[in-house]
Amino acid sequence: MIRVRDAHKRYPLGAGFFTRRGQYIHALNGVDLEIRRGEIYGLVGESGSGKTTTARLLVGMEELSAGSIEVEVDAGAPLRLPGLDRAALRRLRSTVRYVFQDPARSLNPRLSVREVLLSGYRYAPGWPGTRAAEREAEAIVREVGLRARDLERRPADFSGGQRQRISIARALITKPRVLICDEVVSALDVSIQGQILLLLLRLRREHNLTIVFIGHDLSVVAYVSDRIGVMYRGLLLEEAPTERLIADPRHRYTRHLFASLPRLGTPLRTADPDSPFRTRADLIQPPPPERDLVSVGDGHRVSRAFA
Repeated sequence: MIRVRDAHKRYPLGAGFFTRRGQYIHALNGVDLEIRRGEIYGLVGESGSGKTTTARLLVGMEELSAGSIEVEVDAGAPLRLPGLDRAALRRLRSTVRYVFQDPARSLNPRLSVREVLLSGYRYAPGWPGTRAAEREAEAIVREVGLRARDLERRPADFSGGQRQRISIARALITKPRVLICDEVVSALDVSIQGQILLLLLRLRREHNLTIVFIGHDLSVVAYVSDRIGVMYRGLLLEEAPTERLIADPRHRYTRHLFASLPRLGTPLRTADPDSPFRTRADLIQPPPPERDLVSVGDGHRVSRAFA
């Protein structure tokens, strides 16, 4: 469904009078991955690892510095980024929809839920008409666990979990093929997290969706994902089917993530002063030369970088 080839994203480091020119933040350092049709692909890593940058590149919210991305939106030729014209970008954004981490900021507080959902047709190929669009809005709010009378209320009237359901409904209104879920449960209570995760699993099955699920909590990402990619400093360090990654994490950083998961009955862990995974200051350095992923069998790939 999606092919990412040698994707790079650099931001010029231009803040401050004494900043030297030619320095960049290397947010993405040559990522290669494929997301298969109908699967849930999890991207996991700490803050600043490049997960959200990758997601924003997939929908054209950011421009690639180098590399290419191909998205199969229909039976024709895939859309290739960068270089899309405005019409092609509308096709891409009606096919690949984004659900943000904070629904309170991504939903317009002045609009009713009905108006929020109908605004989702902005990137749709065609306007179906007011009556058909409102019928679709009523059907979709029921599908995500809300009531038809909630269409007249405003986002501020809802809890965080309900607002996230509204965000998911807005993304589904154009009948997309790909859903990008960027930390969609990180700000929710644990019980509400479970409800949203089960909702995504059901919607994937009923709508035949391909989902890119982004998170920093390895246990949450593993709960919903068919395959997982582990990112650090703009690199994909390990990729495997979920069961295999949990049973046999190969890369040192993946084991570092497993060790950071809190467990009952264990003493409080402190930062390891000798760990190479402790600072973001190295982001201004170019990527390490050995970063290709090597297959170790059964769809399991591991990078040489930081090994």
